[in-house]
Amino acid sequence: MSDVALNGTLAGAGTPSSKPNLDHGANTVTVFIFLALLAGGLFFTAYSLYQDISAAEVPVTTWLPLLMLGVALLIALGFEFVNGFHDTANAVATVIYTHSMPANVAVLWSGFFNFLGVLLSTGAVAFGIISLLPVELILQVGSSAGFAMVFALLIAAIIWNLGTWWLGLPSSSSHTLIGSIIGVGVANSLLHGGNGTSGVDWGKAQEIGTSLLVSPLVGFGFAALLLLILKFVLRNPALYKEPEGKQPPPWWIRGLLILTCTGVSFAHGSNDGQKGMGLIMLILIGTVPMAYALNRTPGPSQIVEFKANAAAAATVIEKQASGYNVLGNPRPAVEAYISARTINEGTYPSLAVLVREISQQVDSYGALDKVPAAAVSNVRNDMYLASEALRFLLKDKANNLKADEVKAITSFKGSLDKATRFIPLWVKVAVAIALGLGTMIGWKRIVVTVGEKIGKTHLTYAQGASAELVAMATIGAADAYGLPVSTTHVLSSGVAGTMAANGSGLQWATVRNLIMAWVLTLPVSVVLAGSLYFVFSKLF
Repeated sequence: MSDVALNGTLAGAGTPSSKPNLDHGANTVTVFIFLALLAGGLFFTAYSLYQDISAAEVPVTTWLPLLMLGVALLIALGFEFVNGFHDTANAVATVIYTHSMPANVAVLWSGFFNFLGVLLSTGAVAFGIISLLPVELILQVGSSAGFAMVFALLIAAIIWNLGTWWLGLPSSSSHTLIGSIIGVGVANSLLHGGNGTSGVDWGKAQEIGTSLLVSPLVGFGFAALLLLILKFVLRNPALYKEPEGKQPPPWWIRGLLILTCTGVSFAHGSNDGQKGMGLIMLILIGTVPMAYALNRTPGPSQIVEFKANAAAAATVIEKQASGYNVLGNPRPAVEAYISARTINEGTYPSLAVLVREISQQVDSYGALDKVPAAAVSNVRNDMYLASEALRFLLKDKANNLKADEVKAITSFKGSLDKATRFIPLWVKVAVAIALGLGTMIGWKRIVVTVGEKIGKTHLTYAQGASAELVAMATIGAADAYGLPVSTTHVLSSGVAGTMAANGSGLQWATVRNLIMAWVLTLPVSVVLAGSLYFVFSKLF
């Protein structure tokens, strides 16, 4: 049992008695239902997009923008499709190798709860990802530079995710995407005469780097500790040895494993699915701003609330301005503050003027759905600039704002976000379909790695439960505290931790490859995305 098979899989787990069947044939009825649901979802997506563009009366003078829109949407959905290969495969590995669920059932189960997680997500993470992009590129997302940005970061993320998937290496799609965003930011800064550091959220980069170091240690240590605690509390030898044949675990462990698989799948859909949504919204805002730049659904009462919040926030900011006046356009000063995160004498007065102008614009139009087509992009950009500036002001501890002042600024930022940060249902459906499809099609390579190539023996019931519990708890902690911990890293290293704690031994060739892939994720995606952005910015 301690020998490693030549093909890299387990010597013990490869026996027909314990190895799960990963090659179930497709049921005709199931395939028909699946294809019918897929066709229905795609039709709903296409029809909804058509309806939105028609309702906004978008003038079609040339088909080029719509062609670019179609290509960009396909690439964004392709990212979510490949995302499903990786992260959700981790959710089903333990239930398959402990025989808690047959492989075909587990994959469908995980795909469904990924789909559900996407549909029920709030959208907060979606726009958090957009905030990491250089502000000047977001403001001109409909330009050639904007398309170069979107194509570069998405294609770079897809290339790295596909490469690691092909090698069977679980990799964090979130870290890949954020590395790509940093690469675009660095390249954009260099192309415009900067030193490569401006316009990049290096604090976020540091968080990710720390996560790459901490996540595997968290998974390894806590999963190993949990297994040792289980061994001390539950002295049933059957829980800690290879399953006999296709024997499922005791009902309570089986239920626990299915519960954690469900939780990880749902959380992955609700969290990672939003990253694709944010980029799709950025694409839509750039190509058809009349339909998607502003949320045209708020009623009259929300407009009244918007103006009241704007007045309160402007009063607070003007108080901080200390008598300085703004001559000319206030936007460059606000944009410079967002890029550099450094307050100077022009920051507060410029922001105060911008807030007043936004309030006057909304007041003059009467409602967001009455903003003229020619002014939509400008109004949206002003709102985005103000929202991002207020976000950084609230984080800056040097402001010494009082509780009521913080409340006023927070309320106005909320009003701005309601007007600019919304996700139509059809976008959620499209991303859910892409993510669910990726889960159901590309799961096998990663599942085999987690189930067979990390430890030298077959995964036991207690090992599967320990690794999955730690992964689900980590997701909960990450969501609650905003920690950038990778569930992929936690679960894979958790399996390794349980193997070490159980005395099963590790396949060090696989462990070495996993660590190498995790360490290289950030720098490779930075370089790849930066290079692609440089090429695309010259081509477009």
